[in-house]
Amino acid sequence: MGNRRRVAERRKTSPAVIGGMIAVVVGGAGFGAYALYSGAAADDGARTASANQKPEVKTGPLSATEVTTTARAFLTAWQSGKVTEAAAATDDSAAATSLLTGYSKDARIKEVTLTPGTPTGDEVPFSVKATVSYENTEKPLAYDSALTVVRRTSDGKPLVDWHAAVVHPELKDGDKLVTGEAGTPPVKALDRDGGELTRKKYASIGPILDGLREKYGKEAGGKAGIELRVVRGKSAASDDLSDKTLLELSMGTPGTVKTTLDPALQAAAEKQVAKKARSSVAVVRASTGEILAAANASPGFNTAFQGSLAPGSTMKVITSSLLIEKGLASADKKHPCPKYFTYGHWKFQNDKKFEIKDGTFKASFARSCNTAFISQAPKLKDDDLTKQAQQVFGLGLNNWAIGVPSFDGAVPVQSAAQMGASLIGQGGVRMNPLNMASVSATVKSGTFHQPYLVSPDVDGRELAKASRTMSAGTLSQLRELMSYTADYGTAAEAMAGVGGDAGAKTGSAEVDGQKKPNGWFTAYRGDLAAAGVVQQGGHGGDTAGPIVAALLKTGG
Repeated sequence: MGNRRRVAERRKTSPAVIGGMIAVVVGGAGFGAYALYSGAAADDGARTASANQKPEVKTGPLSATEVTTTARAFLTAWQSGKVTEAAAATDDSAAATSLLTGYSKDARIKEVTLTPGTPTGDEVPFSVKATVSYENTEKPLAYDSALTVVRRTSDGKPLVDWHAAVVHPELKDGDKLVTGEAGTPPVKALDRDGGELTRKKYASIGPILDGLREKYGKEAGGKAGIELRVVRGKSAASDDLSDKTLLELSMGTPGTVKTTLDPALQAAAEKQVAKKARSSVAVVRASTGEILAAANASPGFNTAFQGSLAPGSTMKVITSSLLIEKGLASADKKHPCPKYFTYGHWKFQNDKKFEIKDGTFKASFARSCNTAFISQAPKLKDDDLTKQAQQVFGLGLNNWAIGVPSFDGAVPVQSAAQMGASLIGQGGVRMNPLNMASVSATVKSGTFHQPYLVSPDVDGRELAKASRTMSAGTLSQLRELMSYTADYGTAAEAMAGVGGDAGAKTGSAEVDGQKKPNGWFTAYRGDLAAAGVVQQGGHGGDTAGPIVAALLKTGG
């Protein structure tokens, strides 16, 4: 944020006095019309203890009265500008005091009206209407939030469960709200054809636009305006979340940033993810690494670039390249695929406990046989898979510079059962659709090209490189495996009609606490490579597969 004079804004009120008690209006369903205060403390439901008796600590579920009374006390105090009193109604008074003080002092928010809604269990929704004022400029602010009431263990007292999101749903703990001259000017982002990229046109483009502004706002020649913004704290920044504009009080002058996004493919990607909840997809040009599309069904977070999820059997593309290089597998040679294989005291099995007797490695890859890969774990070193991912596929080195925040994949060195699980994309392996689209792109082009959204020519940044490439023999076999899977394996149904020079791999990743696995799919056709995930979707061929295949057809 730019330097600015901070002026505290406090609302002056003249509460009515009724029978020696102060009454403050707080409207909303589920609450009484007035919050009443006298010299005595409010009754919290605890019994009075005698001198020889310890106070009884109330336990068990909160009553409806406790929920509404606690929420009413907090909201009334906040609305009245009584920060200390509002913070005392929470289970973290220090954090609440800091953020609520900044709400008026740093965010310049005044004339606050809080209207509670009907509670649902221990949660109370509420609406916020206020005014943001900076120097001679004012604008109305309105949004919805919610709070949850919990019982303090030590004494049973009901309190507001404090998190920054209570103040505003866009806040993470440690973030703050600030109004003033934006430290970073706005940007006008363009697609590869010169068309403007907007949130209205592309539903999930928001995080990308925020990232572009943060990276290129000052370099693109724009001028900052006056804004109410979320300024990220350390915890949110560590998750690569960008600062976020909530309200523009005065327009800045945007600079221009051109991206590699293809308007037709981006529109198609948005349409595809809209059909599947919790889906994400990314498309790249295999020969260059240019990112042509990226979309997420949940637009608040860019899972396509920043997700960190176990990729399941799509990881077998990387593992296969390793096994072929080491002479532990060959596409058309016999390869074991038993029902079970035990390694590191874990008993691994295939989907529905299938086995392939006297089958080839190509058959095991196409049908996604887990034991065919884990059976080779005893012959591998703990860091073999890590080195293969880093050296050949450019993953897990945390050095991609795509133009906006991204997660570059992780393949940590593991041992015993966890190493075996990593071979099939479980254990500690983590990827996102952009990572797995890059994997297919590397297979198609034969060389790793770091994906990028903004040309490095714009700012002279250096793109990541892989330290080596696969041998011609390994590459040829890997393409054969993916082509066979697209034609006859678990990817065949999704890839039907794609045609051309195509290859694919499906994946399903088990996640603790989920009834259904995350479904993955990675594929290439011609010079396009794409990958997608549907969280809690099930088998990748049925869920993510149609999304990826549709985009390969669109771009073909």
